[in-house]
Amino acid sequence: MASAVETAVTTSTDIPVTQPEGQYSQANGHTNGTPETRTVRSPKKYRHVLAIHRDSKPSCLSQDAQQPTSFVGFRNLMVLVLGEYSASYYGVLICIRCHDYRRQDVVYGSILYFLVPCHLFVAYIIELAAAQQAKGAIARIKKAETAADVAIQQKHFQSTWGLIAFAHGVNATLNLIIATTVVYYFIHHPGIGTLCEIHAVIVWLKTCSYAFTNRDLRHAMLDNDSPSAAPLPEIYKSCPYPRNISIRNLTYFWWAPTLVYQPVYPRTASIRWPFVFKRVGEVFGLSIVIWIASAQYAAPLLQNSLDKIATLDLVSIVERVLKLSTISLFCWLAGFVALFHSFLNALAEVLRFGDREFYTEWWNATSIRQYWVTWNKPVTNFMRRHIYSPLVGRGVSPTVAQIIVFIFSGALHELLVGVPTHNIIGVAFIGMVFQIPLIFATDPLLNVKFLNGKLIGNLIFWVSFCLVGQPLAALLYFFAWQAKYGSTPLFRRVLDA
Repeated sequence: MASAVETAVTTSTDIPVTQPEGQYSQANGHTNGTPETRTVRSPKKYRHVLAIHRDSKPSCLSQDAQQPTSFVGFRNLMVLVLGEYSASYYGVLICIRCHDYRRQDVVYGSILYFLVPCHLFVAYIIELAAAQQAKGAIARIKKAETAADVAIQQKHFQSTWGLIAFAHGVNATLNLIIATTVVYYFIHHPGIGTLCEIHAVIVWLKTCSYAFTNRDLRHAMLDNDSPSAAPLPEIYKSCPYPRNISIRNLTYFWWAPTLVYQPVYPRTASIRWPFVFKRVGEVFGLSIVIWIASAQYAAPLLQNSLDKIATLDLVSIVERVLKLSTISLFCWLAGFVALFHSFLNALAEVLRFGDREFYTEWWNATSIRQYWVTWNKPVTNFMRRHIYSPLVGRGVSPTVAQIIVFIFSGALHELLVGVPTHNIIGVAFIGMVFQIPLIFATDPLLNVKFLNGKLIGNLIFWVSFCLVGQPLAALLYFFAWQAKYGSTPLFRRVLDA
């Protein structure tokens, strides 16, 4: 007669179990290296004897875990805690209808939106005339009978290059002057003004790159038969100069997520529309998150800091800067993801733009220099191609060229912050120029052997940029704005108190 145990086993339910590859399958931690499948019987009668612990398994937070652990739940918890703390401390401050923009701001902003790109097409007209003249010069050179005639034709064409450069300079400068003047004097709202100024600076940089690149392409065409002629990139052969001077080619560059002009860009085979819709959804979602965080948390902190700054209460100012650094860092990181990852990737996908390296791992930067060359690749590529490399090629030392690049970048930062806030106080410019000594101070840390130089460099980057630089600049520009446009004059309020 079969025993009770045998009966229970024969009437049990068969459950196939597959041992994951790499899991512990033998005693004492030894593994056999191959997955094994066996049948586990779950007894219906003796349920208390079910073997729960059958395999050696690591904790999910251990380094031995086979699958990476997701922390999405903690992220959601932090967002809820931040929202609950802010609502309980300040109350609900979000007001959809509360805005400070005027009808005039929208009108002038719309005019600038359509007017600014016209300068890019003016550059196209200039380049079209230059290309026609270059083709005529080549034809005349080929017909020249003597070397003296060739030299005369080349000298005649070279004399027109100054005129072409002057026309490009006037066109690009007018773009920046007109947009800056309108934003500073006629657009009150700093948000609308910032968007208009960013648009103008982007088009200005694209116009400069279009002019510089075509100048070299034109020179290469005229100097093609010279022994000293340098070869052009292989990718340009499918669209040689002057075939690239066309409306279609320029329009693609106008919308392309790059500041550097090329006749040809690497392209993808097709458009992945689900990818585009996901990225667009991220842009809208993160924009709403930034708006809520700014209105609910950053705005009251800034408002409560005004009196402390006016009375130069340094201890309280430091306290406000440290408090503001948290929400400033949160908004900045969200803005970075929304712009450099979501928006630029969506735009690149629609245009089938192949090079999506808009940033690299800047958060692991071990020096200030490494951060500036990894976090904003479109601007870095422009600076290296059109400012740094030409300066070094003309005999300027690399150190001096780097200093010139940061001074130029500081002027652009002041333009993008000071003009929309109607307070050109130089904080953004000084902040960029101050990066120069920080770079020279953190570069030697990479060679330090008795300390973890890379860790120290990364900490210096985070402290100088996110814990001090950004929140302090935000406080100063907000203070300047309130002192100039606040409902109650700030200094009178301080004196009355």
